[in-house]
Amino acid sequence: MKLTFNPSQCFRVPEALYSIFNNELSKVTVLQEEITGITFNFRDPGYSADDGGYHPVEIRVIKSTSNDGQWGFEYITDFSFQGQPYPELVKEIDVCFITQQVYTLYGGYLEKEDGNELIELLLTNFISYVEMEIFSVKISFD
Repeated sequence: MKLTFNPSQCFRVPEALYSIFNNELSKVTVLQEEITGITFNFRDPGYSADDGGYHPVEIRVIKSTSNDGQWGFEYITDFSFQGQPYPELVKEIDVCFITQQVYTLYGGYLEKEDGNELIELLLTNFISYVEMEIFSVKISFD
């Protein structure tokens, strides 16, 4: 299965991310006609509240409702452990393509320009971590 992405989304996404998705999808077999959404979960198996590590990242893409068959991003979420004495995984950075908003745990909602800069940094780092083979990947279809 190979995805074709809509290039005119509200936030710029590097081409390398599209390649990562298509590479991961090449490892699984699915019935393409029935799929309307795909969730990619990238996890560092060693990440913990005590020892640190690389934050888990979840990215969801959805199929266009038009007949062009293109895919677009729904959200990109970076999680981190927060709280004491019982840390929980919470959204540290949440990029919602549907509402065109970027939220950070400590900064709240960001202006569009600041959001674009944060997304660029987040995705540049994330792509580097994928290339370093830090993450195990789980893919869910619906």
